[in-house]
Amino acid sequence: MSRVVVRGTGLFTPEGGVTNDELVESLTTATLHWNEANAGAIARGELAARDLPSAKFIVRASGVGHRYVIDKQGVLDPTRLRPRIRRRGEEELSLQAEICLSAAREALAQAGRSGDEIDAIVVGCSNLQRPYPAIAIEVQAALGAGGFAFDMNVACSSATFALQNVVDALRGGHARRALVLNPELTSGHTNFELREFHFIFGDACTAIVLEREDEGDEPAVGEAWEILDTRLVTRFSNNIRNDAGFLNPCEEPARAPHELLFRQNGRQVATEVSPMVAEHLRKHLADAGIPIDRVRRLWLHQANLGMNRAIAKTLLGRDALPEEAPVILDEYANTSSAGSVIAFHRHRGGIDVGECAVLCSFGAGYSIGSVLLRKLRA
Repeated sequence: MSRVVVRGTGLFTPEGGVTNDELVESLTTATLHWNEANAGAIARGELAARDLPSAKFIVRASGVGHRYVIDKQGVLDPTRLRPRIRRRGEEELSLQAEICLSAAREALAQAGRSGDEIDAIVVGCSNLQRPYPAIAIEVQAALGAGGFAFDMNVACSSATFALQNVVDALRGGHARRALVLNPELTSGHTNFELREFHFIFGDACTAIVLEREDEGDEPAVGEAWEILDTRLVTRFSNNIRNDAGFLNPCEEPARAPHELLFRQNGRQVATEVSPMVAEHLRKHLADAGIPIDRVRRLWLHQANLGMNRAIAKTLLGRDALPEEAPVILDEYANTSSAGSVIAFHRHRGGIDVGECAVLCSFGAGYSIGSVLLRKLRA
């Protein structure tokens, strides 16, 4: 008999921290210039004037108070509003592989493992730097890992979907130790020109080391979390969308630039997704025979504070205490698939051996992924 355990996690955080006030100041300047430059079309009714941003609106709408970005100067430049990233030669390590290695080394150190002990790597994130060769295979080479590696994308649910892929590979005997990486460079797909989108995302990369423990194995020393079960579900929706792709230059007529960045119908997403997630988790826990009052922690996707509060309240029948459903939105904003893993990485203390917890993602697709965990060793 074998089980799959989480042995370590890692986190890469960019140096560039951006406050709401800094973001609002930048976009205010850009918006005033845009409205002035398009005054004639606005007066004729051909264009609508752009609304000025507000720090109060950001907090009220999302709970986001701050974010980290890979290039603060470029993001805050009102004439640019996107990061500046140096083009690297093909012989150089890619930016996404670089941040993966940073997070991976912390996770490996926590697990007491080295790169050459890994024989499966999955990179899951909302936007990959290139279609191929896979970022995961680049990381595999840099770590000296064996086995196989591949990239995948299920938007904000990429981490939990990658976890299930790895769990299945470990349980099936296709690998012994695996690494899940979520290099979310969201500032590259964020529309910093529009009030409704400019504040949502932040950059980060997370890493998780998982191992298969077979019956009769000498137990590894150190913290371990057993993965009891995983569950995934998808349902198509256009309410969260990003149309950037290699066929864009072939399309006639060409798309407007804003169509090639993240966009969403935020209110409809919250209305539709929150009850879906709560019901998904309720059924997953019930099928696993775990009463909700035995769940010590909910590490939820960090997209919107209101959604997380609603999901937790529906499950618990009351408002969640801060330690029951930790929030990292105030510091990291929405880091897409990395958010729930950041919450796990930073807020898993205070849980006793034998107690259960849930890691859950949800987002574009729609997609929902949940992982049931039990503290195995301290």
